Amino acid sequence: MSLARKLAAILVADVVGYSRLAGADEDRILARLRTLRSDLIDPTIAVHNGRVVKRTGDGSLIEFRSVVDAVRCAIEVQTAMVERNAGVQPEHRIEFRVGIHLGDVVEESDGDLMGDGVNIAARLEGVAKPGAICLSEDAYRQVKARLDLAVTDLGPIRLKNIAEPMRVYSLRVGSAPESAVKMQPTAAEMPSVRVVPDKPSIAVLAFNNMSGDAEQEYFSDGISEDIITDLSKLSELHVIARNSSFVYKNVTASVPDMAKALGVRYVLEGSVRKAGNRVRVTAQLIDADNGGHIWASRFDRDLTDIFFDRDLTDIFAVQDELTREIVAALRLNLTHRDQGRLAQGRPVDVGAYEFLLRGREQASAHTRTGNRAARSLAADAIAIDPEYAAALALMSFTHVLDYVNAWSSDPEASLRMGMDLAQQAVGMAEEQPTGHFALGMACMWNRELDRARAEVLRGLELSPNSAELLILMAHIQIFSGKPADALETLDASIRLDPHYPEILLQFLADARFSLGEYEQAIVAIQRRLQQNSQSETAYALLASCYGHLGQPEESRQAWEKALQINPDFSIERRRRVLPFQNPEDFNRRVDGLRKAGLTVPDSGPF
Repeated sequence: MSLARKLAAILVADVVGYSRLAGADEDRILARLRTLRSDLIDPTIAVHNGRVVKRTGDGSLIEFRSVVDAVRCAIEVQTAMVERNAGVQPEHRIEFRVGIHLGDVVEESDGDLMGDGVNIAARLEGVAKPGAICLSEDAYRQVKARLDLAVTDLGPIRLKNIAEPMRVYSLRVGSAPESAVKMQPTAAEMPSVRVVPDKPSIAVLAFNNMSGDAEQEYFSDGISEDIITDLSKLSELHVIARNSSFVYKNVTASVPDMAKALGVRYVLEGSVRKAGNRVRVTAQLIDADNGGHIWASRFDRDLTDIFFDRDLTDIFAVQDELTREIVAALRLNLTHRDQGRLAQGRPVDVGAYEFLLRGREQASAHTRTGNRAARSLAADAIAIDPEYAAALALMSFTHVLDYVNAWSSDPEASLRMGMDLAQQAVGMAEEQPTGHFALGMACMWNRELDRARAEVLRGLELSPNSAELLILMAHIQIFSGKPADALETLDASIRLDPHYPEILLQFLADARFSLGEYEQAIVAIQRRLQQNSQSETAYALLASCYGHLGQPEESRQAWEKALQINPDFSIERRRRVLPFQNPEDFNRRVDGLRKAGLTVPDSGPF
């Protein structure tokens, strides 16, 4: 047997309390682990250039090219597990311990690794707390200057079967920090939004997952989201976007308080229980003015994998019935156009639908790992149903994000693929707004701004309550040199989505910057950075704002922070990629840096 000795970054991880979890329900815990590996762990390892050496039931031994890659991978997985464990009882949570060491290892001919490097990483994993990452001093030395980490020095620790005590550093990212907990709204803290007076207004809360399995959360969330999508097609309704209504998931508050916060009169709440091939959906419509129940119903259905048979009882029939009964309960007088929108059919293969729901959940993270996982899940859906337009639109979206963020080896090819897939989606289901969103986004980044605008307008015609389409329209308006129009569009989006995503603040800042309103742009950027402190784009624009305002020291600090977050971005690439109709709109951003006395290199974020 041939052996090779080398220096390697080794990560060892295992599941906390695996024996207890397996003893309670081994089949379920194994199924949840398989889902985690396929949706989260393996794609994250691949993105960070890791190699799974071996798995031992609940544990993994992984080799990385660098300690930086290993730590970034561990942070991304542990952070994602915080979200997946939200609302799950402690005794049912899957939590990982991780140990990372840089050391000497022996590689056998079959690829297995042995030696002190592996043993030390395994011992470090053993002393880590649930949700934490323990680094050896050798590993920490490699990353402390390159990653912005909050670590605890545990001092010298004697590890089992290791001759000398080793200094250990603990990085804890596997539990929600105190600041994150405080961000959950309480009834007293909820903002008040004025109810839209000229039409009935409704918020669909996230349906409760009653399946007893946290991994089924995507299914109950997906049903809630699709009901929102259906109701959003109706011009007679003001429908709050998913992003805002889902803020109150797992929050203890009265329906009147939530309705006041969202600016609506009506609230729909419900639950989903999925077991095997059976699903039960309950729902109730509440008038927040008096707390009374206008309508309530329960649906028990068998899921089916048969296509397009409207007589079959399936989850899509439940969604259709729910939407129609809500419309009836609100006594809406629908136009013929709105009636036609509700009558539109869609694929009813449950297997493809579940892949789509999981893919949408992954894509919403807007990370390289989530993007790759979303594309894989969309491909699984398309393999079942090649004409599933929503899955094609999702796959298009992931390719366009690859282009924008340079996440692929050939970004231009990614954009072409995104365009092709979006056009296919619109061709297959012209009446579905998701395809027009995907095509509008692809056209925008392909510098076809007029065509992008037309696609978004068609999408809004089909879905007048789409905050997502309005945000895209604002982005197009900014690139088209119409920042004042963008501000009006963003305002309309905020009325539909008062708890708007933080990216909206970036577009708000971009519009203010284009108008020369640098102080107001700074306010928007600082609000964004409070929610996302790792946005190099926000820091770069902030640096330019300070430059235009004659504050060179503040500009320099913001620029250095941008470069620290992502030193690989290139100004020249951003000049080439950002589809400003007027090149001066981009040049003004660079001029702000130069006014601050910064030497703008060929590489750097913008």
